[in-house]
Amino acid sequence: MEQITYGQFKELVRSGRRAWHLELRDTYNVEQEDVPFGKWRRGEHDDFAWLAEWLSFVRDVTSAGVRVERLRVVTEPHSPSARWRLSHTRLHVDAGEDVRYLPRHLAPDIEFPAEDCWLIDDDQLVLSLFQPDGRSAGYGREEDPALTARYRAVRDTTWPRATPYADYDAR
Repeated sequence: MEQITYGQFKELVRSGRRAWHLELRDTYNVEQEDVPFGKWRRGEHDDFAWLAEWLSFVRDVTSAGVRVERLRVVTEPHSPSARWRLSHTRLHVDAGEDVRYLPRHLAPDIEFPAEDCWLIDDDQLVLSLFQPDGRSAGYGREEDPALTARYRAVRDTTWPRATPYADYDAR
């Protein structure tokens, strides 16, 4: 696996036709989300400035014809982290992402891989890497064709089964 920068990751997304993101964790501990997650937990207002760069990027690539898709595999009832992500998912959707939810209990037949990923088209696999404490460890471009095929099979099985954000009843 080759470590790549955020800029390199974004160029891969720009170069594709479809960028599919798999989120497997119920709880994330990403540094740049500490402050907004804390605000949400305290019931404070968030202007979402911390998310603006990503949303602008999504608007740019989707207007250029790239489909950006995000699948969140979630345990129900949701963890606080999952509830927080759900609370601002509309911003991702409004920017052009197709976000879907798949409750974990509805996918007992799927053997999920260990890492979150981005699958660009059918053949470029980028793993979202995390440290043991959940902090971000960057991106890794994976060249293993068998692992890429495994993620592609998971995508092809889960995506049609998942519920679009607008129809997802989070209860």
